[in-house]
Amino acid sequence: MKIGKTKKFYLGKTKNILITGGAGFIGSHLCDRLVKENNIICLDNFVGGGDVDKIKHLLQNPNFRFIKHDINEPIDFEIFPELKDFKIKIQGIQEIYHLACPTSAKNFNELRIQTLQTNSIGVLNVLEIARFYNAKMLFTSSSVVYGPRSKEKQVFKEDDVGTVNFTSPRACYDEGKRFAETAIVTYRDVYQVDVKIARVFRTYGPREALFDGQMVPDFVLQAINNKPLIIYGNEEFATSLCEVSDMVSGIVALMKSEEPGPMNLGHSQKYKLVDLAQKIIQLTDSQSKVEYRPALLFMTALGLPDISLARQKLNWLPVIQLDDGLRKLIDYVRANRILLQPLVNKYDQE
Repeated sequence: MKIGKTKKFYLGKTKNILITGGAGFIGSHLCDRLVKENNIICLDNFVGGGDVDKIKHLLQNPNFRFIKHDINEPIDFEIFPELKDFKIKIQGIQEIYHLACPTSAKNFNELRIQTLQTNSIGVLNVLEIARFYNAKMLFTSSSVVYGPRSKEKQVFKEDDVGTVNFTSPRACYDEGKRFAETAIVTYRDVYQVDVKIARVFRTYGPREALFDGQMVPDFVLQAINNKPLIIYGNEEFATSLCEVSDMVSGIVALMKSEEPGPMNLGHSQKYKLVDLAQKIIQLTDSQSKVEYRPALLFMTALGLPDISLARQKLNWLPVIQLDDGLRKLIDYVRANRILLQPLVNKYDQE
């Protein structure tokens, strides 16, 4: 595949859709949603969140193909024999959902170079793929582009510039997402690539990484084993939380729309983690208590989304109530309790 020159492709009966980071938390749910009516190419290198267990139920689906690859390296989809049935050489790729980026809270320091590369080289590689195939592309940016929330500024709209410390230890992710948005807008202006930006706020639900500092899924595993529920921060730590099925609906709605973004996707309500922990203890009938640990660098107090633009342009808003979302997460953890049991002992070793 010669990157840098757009080819002419012919759409078959079924779209070919590339999902980078497709074995990750949100990516695997997006694969579930789209594989019903499309051919899905799931790309992941299992670094910083991806896991084959998240997509193993799809591996026998004739509309699904997995390719292990680091998006920071060039790729030619036409050479993979497993993609032969998708007729990439003739039909090309129609849509790209670019979610690939390390999001591990506990392993953030170890993955800083990978994060830096993914938010720069990786994004440029995916943009070139979109340009070559003349594909629509959606990039999942992040609420971190607005910087941390403050007493003066709690809620952010898409036209808020925000303030990010571009020399901080977090900058490879925070400033990296800002650079990625700049790259996307530049390709849109210069090459007329059809690209969209979704600014994703904190999301929770089944398949979210456990024992990784994300806290909410850990609360469930800790509670059903009557272990202490560990909050990395103090009793004032609060966040917005959008259930993953709502987030996927918003991402798909943005791709289907004519809107380029940036578009905030998330839940506008703020929840204290200590209240969430107590609610999970109640829902699981647990004997656990809450404990506090030093805050993690990746888990900072971010702003809340103003989602009025998504409501107006996409007719989208979160519909899953918190109790219902937590019950779905609890059911998932209980169903996978035997597989997750080896993780429980790790809590006692910290």
